[in-house]
Amino acid sequence: MRHVLDITDLNVTEIDELVATAEDMLANSAKYAHILAGKKLATLFYEPSTRTRMSFEAAMLELGGSVISCADMSRSSASKGETIGDTVRVVSNYVDVIAMRHPYEGAAYAAALKSPIPVINAGDGGHSHPTQTLADLLTIHREIGRFDRLTIGLCGDLKYGRTVHSLINAMLRYENVKFVLISPEELKLPAYMLETLDRAHAGYEETSDLESVIGKLDVLYMTRVQKERFDDESEYERVKDCYVLTAEKMKLAKKECAVLHPLPRVNEIAEEVDDDPRAAYFRQTLNGKLMRMALILKLVTEKDSVYIREKTVLGGKCANKKCVTRLEKLAPLYKAEEENGMHRCAYCETLQKLGDRK
Repeated sequence: MRHVLDITDLNVTEIDELVATAEDMLANSAKYAHILAGKKLATLFYEPSTRTRMSFEAAMLELGGSVISCADMSRSSASKGETIGDTVRVVSNYVDVIAMRHPYEGAAYAAALKSPIPVINAGDGGHSHPTQTLADLLTIHREIGRFDRLTIGLCGDLKYGRTVHSLINAMLRYENVKFVLISPEELKLPAYMLETLDRAHAGYEETSDLESVIGKLDVLYMTRVQKERFDDESEYERVKDCYVLTAEKMKLAKKECAVLHPLPRVNEIAEEVDDDPRAAYFRQTLNGKLMRMALILKLVTEKDSVYIREKTVLGGKCANKKCVTRLEKLAPLYKAEEENGMHRCAYCETLQKLGDRK
């Protein structure tokens, strides 16, 4: 069964098709109003995210389908110790597609291993958030008109920001895309993502000074410093207000620069910026619903599509304390392809040496 756990599960042709479908849905909504009548979506959210959950549910309803929602899985059988695998096996008997959000990285992969119906990753810890990236892509396409020849600034929480990681992975597949990584030292892009940029021979620079680089950006992607990702609250307090985008700073930006934000915002974009025509973050939420509509339609109606899972090998405990294998007793799987003597966890993609395999 086809799943979408990471943006790389969709190739460039498929992304272009989803963008075209989303544009058609906006122009011809009546054409899609009953196209999934009789089909059902389950939203399984193990951590709060009202915006993403409502976007998925609105998407399914606008396609004529129906929704079974669990907005607080902490009050479900999960609180009694039911595993993710058992949950999706049960829920798959009731619905046709699952959208799942979870605070542990790799949880969506664990679900897909057991699910006989499509699983869409609606965010797993600091790892991946592919449908937010689809929203970002449609926004870039509608605001800028292209995916190539862009300079994209990523500002704020680049360490825990799964939306940042997913957007980088998506944009790496287009030509002449450069990245400007703007963050304090504590929130720099993780080493494994820098390695991804290096392997792709992508142009990038790292800086802590937004004002010095904003003038060269085609896209400025602001992010919230996520308190819930920090183990040490004092570390969060040190960096929580490290960047605030103001109208004065926007005077330094290009006239055609698009400002994106996955939302919710806290202090990182002043409300005065909302009236700037370059502020695209509220239009971005509509684009998210449209792309989720297009993706749900694709997964539910494509009968012959399959999920090609990479070959894996067994190893020891994953070094990532936020990996889903630290939450549940799961086979410790690593991608079979070695990278300089290191293996990548199949669930959360953390690199480490395996040692003796059992």
